[in-house]
Amino acid sequence: MRILSGLGAFSGQSRISALGQRARGLFIDTKGPWGTGSGSGSGGEEPPSSEGGGGGPWGEPPRRGRRAPQSQSANVASFEDFLRRSKARFGDGGGGRFSGKPDRSIIVWAIVGFILLWLLFTTMHRIAPEERGVVSRFGRYSHTLGPGISLTLPSPIDTVRKIDVENIRTIDLGTTGQETLMLTGDQNIVDIAYSVRWNIRDPELYLFELAEPDETIRQVGESAMRAVVSGFSLNDTIGEGRGDIETRVQDVMQRVLNNYRSGVRIQGIAIKQADPPAAVNDAFKEVSAAQQEAQSYINQARAYALQLTAKAEGEATAFDKVYEQYRLSPDVTKRRMYYETMERVLANVDKTIVEPSGVTPYLPLPQVQRSAPRSPTP
Repeated sequence: MRILSGLGAFSGQSRISALGQRARGLFIDTKGPWGTGSGSGSGGEEPPSSEGGGGGPWGEPPRRGRRAPQSQSANVASFEDFLRRSKARFGDGGGGRFSGKPDRSIIVWAIVGFILLWLLFTTMHRIAPEERGVVSRFGRYSHTLGPGISLTLPSPIDTVRKIDVENIRTIDLGTTGQETLMLTGDQNIVDIAYSVRWNIRDPELYLFELAEPDETIRQVGESAMRAVVSGFSLNDTIGEGRGDIETRVQDVMQRVLNNYRSGVRIQGIAIKQADPPAAVNDAFKEVSAAQQEAQSYINQARAYALQLTAKAEGEATAFDKVYEQYRLSPDVTKRRMYYETMERVLANVDKTIVEPSGVTPYLPLPQVQRSAPRSPTP
């Protein structure tokens, strides 16, 4: 029993000493590029030597003692062994700073930088003066951002869509090369091409209430134009009634789009073309030219009538003034009117009549000779 207990104690001490040696080996590195030195007892490889002495790194014998001859193959083997051990310590198998594996700290900092940039660009938004930012939270409308710098929750929690509310958009309905025929109130057909100008009033309604805003505005504009043109005659549609038609179409479109909660404001309607169909367009142009000529004559007659009326009114005003003076002094006015009348009458007569007594009549012989017919000379 004593022998067995002694053996157990000896084996336990040997295990403890072996663990101590391994722990010291972890903290103390006695290996060089060629392994442990001779006599270290660690069981490392020894450098090649010819006589059992320690050799140099290139297979040369130690300085002390006799120089042993070394072959070229031994030098090459020693150099390859040096490279292999260096690669094992500092290369792929070493796991040190120069190993092929990336550093985990660089990856962590790259992820942190990406997250910060993502938060910066998805939470801070710059809205221009002519824009509005519509914020939707998990796809549902939340609120609207005004001009300036605003903050929201990061994406994908909050998403911001910038809408230009000042830009005037235009939709053309009907073109000059394609007929857009409509029925007028007097059962005639007219070809109309026009444009609709509009902008966004409420961006949240514009985004969430209409699936296809442009197509909706196009259909509403065509329907409103047909409804308004049906109440006008052909002459009014292609002539003086265009302005009234444009105003009514704008009102009808705005009322319908407001009922749709579209968030759109109609800025105006412009009729570019209003002509009869191409088959009868020439005849209508001739009729229109004749009507314009007749209207021109009517305008000239009205202008002449206005001129005569103004002249008669002026003469009546002058007569009223003379009558007022006549009422103040009738005798003087009669005498003056008599003299003025006789002066106008006798101005073109070649005789003078003198009635008062004591005046010798004078016969104007030179004037009589001038007024007498001349006899032909032989």
